[in-house]
Amino acid sequence: MNIEQRDSANAVVLGVEGRLTAAVAPQLRAAVSDLVAGGRTRLVVDLAKVDFIDSSGLGALIGALKATRVAGGDLRIAAAGEQVRQVLRLTNLDRVLHVYSDAEGAFDGV
Repeated sequence: MNIEQRDSANAVVLGVEGRLTAAVAPQLRAAVSDLVAGGRTRLVVDLAKVDFIDSSGLGALIGALKATRVAGGDLRIAAAGEQVRQVLRLTNLDRVLHVYSDAEGAFDGV
């Protein structure tokens, strides 16, 4: 898995590529932890290039959401494909991890 970091207008975007599983979830957790520790608390996880997510990947996203909110920020999910959206729906996590159409618009109006 590869995680690319870039700044957008009002957030930091983490572009994730590949399979978000137990083997790579710690990388996402570490990236989020480093950003939050550095005062960057408005994050977008761009899942456009993720073709599979498992429970560890979901756990990493929930942990990231919690870390940003505890620090006074928020985490948004963008561009998730159908497999990811289906897993979010089946686990009811779509109620807390809202999926936006693209990373650049995830914090529009906030």
